[in-house]
Amino acid sequence: MKKSNLIICALAVAVLSVLSSCGRRDGAGKPQVVVSIMPVYDVACVIAGDSVDVVCLLPRGGNPETYEPTMSQYVDVEHSDAFMYVSNTGFEAAIADRLKENATGGLAIADLSSGVDLLYGTHGDCGHEHHHHSGCSHGDVDPHVWSSAKNMRVIARNVCDVLKKVDAPHADYYDTNLAVVLSEIDSLDAEMSRVLAPHRGKAFVVWHPSLSYFARDYGLEQISVGGQENKEASVTQLRQKIDKANGRGATVMVVQLNYDDRQAQVVNQQIGARVVNVDLLNADWAQQLKTVAYAIASEGND
Repeated sequence: MKKSNLIICALAVAVLSVLSSCGRRDGAGKPQVVVSIMPVYDVACVIAGDSVDVVCLLPRGGNPETYEPTMSQYVDVEHSDAFMYVSNTGFEAAIADRLKENATGGLAIADLSSGVDLLYGTHGDCGHEHHHHSGCSHGDVDPHVWSSAKNMRVIARNVCDVLKKVDAPHADYYDTNLAVVLSEIDSLDAEMSRVLAPHRGKAFVVWHPSLSYFARDYGLEQISVGGQENKEASVTQLRQKIDKANGRGATVMVVQLNYDDRQAQVVNQQIGARVVNVDLLNADWAQQLKTVAYAIASEGND
């Protein structure tokens, strides 16, 4: 038994030695940064250009509420130059907490939502949203900060700051690329503002409350019929939300692709809204938001 323990310890030391010698740059290779979701990956890749390798943790079609990183992914993150996340919930919080506990000083850990005007209470039952964690006792922060062009401006700037931190010699290069990203985001925001301006105050339905920031940006009302985070709505709550959607004249229901939408379809039988399927975790996040904007602004929602 003692001999077996010695062998295990020796193997552990060997593995740790290998891990500690790989991952981060040795002075010659590109830096590597890890991001949590595809929308951030899209922005980070454009800003990084060909000077930094960008890796995304959540796979295409993955659900951030159920996703669990593998041990090899944890190792990859720990031996990268930076980990960038956008919400302090689920797998992102678990990884960030673990990295902070085991931080050795060589890894930059960045919350990309820093500077965003956060919403609270959007996943509860009080029926309205709050800023700065006031109002509802259940006012957890809304994690879907990337579902907003205005928020993505903040996120892009934060990404650029991290890249300049891990690769200071190319700071000007990242600033130049950032300017391109911000210009594209501004164009997107201006287009959606123009399209949605005549529809301010309009309501739309979602199953999962993932478009709270989008609704705030353009003066819209999001009615979530799917219950709180990780909880199903009671029959009474569901009836109230259906009645609210019908009373507000909502004719568009946004449903997230890659999620089980059978319940949403049943609920929509009593609302009669046009279902719009989007993937808000797609790398092409801008197109997803445009799809929602044009659906709400389309004929039949006046």
